[in-house]
Amino acid sequence: MEGKIRTVDRVAVISDVHGNVMALRAVLAEALRERPDVLVNLGCLTYGPEPSPVAEILRWVPVPVLSVRGNGDRAVLELASGQRSPESERDRFVLDNHDQASLSLLRETQATHRLVVRGLGPVVFCHGSPRSDVELITPETPVERLREAIGESGCDVLATGHTHLQFDRRLDFIRSVGPGSVGLPYHDGPPGARWAIFGQDIQLRITPYDVAAAAEAATAARFPDSHRWIQVLRTPPTAAEVIAHAEGLQFSD
Repeated sequence: MEGKIRTVDRVAVISDVHGNVMALRAVLAEALRERPDVLVNLGCLTYGPEPSPVAEILRWVPVPVLSVRGNGDRAVLELASGQRSPESERDRFVLDNHDQASLSLLRETQATHRLVVRGLGPVVFCHGSPRSDVELITPETPVERLREAIGESGCDVLATGHTHLQFDRRLDFIRSVGPGSVGLPYHDGPPGARWAIFGQDIQLRITPYDVAAAAEAATAARFPDSHRWIQVLRTPPTAAEVIAHAEGLQFSD
């Protein structure tokens, strides 16, 4: 966002919807009851079973929406523009199932958004990190790498997606927050879509929804490898597993 940084009281933060219509509808129903000033989407919205429907839902949200470009969104745009050629059934599915409206929405995304949230201060919203949409930030990312990832961003709070983990980590120089994934959350706790409210403080939220219906929708859409998507949806990796894997890689699509 260029020019003066907007100041708001309340922000609903979602991330990594991955084409899960059921989860997105449930989260938005709860989030809009909180009367946010703005909804921030941290990326990877459509890369999943129902691309165009989730884009259409987000387009009609009755509050301003700021969307970050995740690595999945970037991949869609590269495929659609011919910058990269389809290499898998999933790539071909992506090309066939994004209509012009959904592609237009993805083209409006940007690498980061910045807001001043009263009670929290300046917040940078991104997908992986401010320097890369594929950087893996977790609650155990070494402080030195976290400082390097933030660079000259100048914020009090860093909100990141990509790892599908929900966490709130307070350090002396930054508050590093993952709202978690709406569509494919990785966690140890109860089932449900993960997201967050940023206001006077940060509230990490879990919204229950019909997971069985989401699995049926993926199958009906003939999403490639839908069995694997459904397995992750029903039996996600634990936080410890994800952290160990992510910190070993540091950067990954």
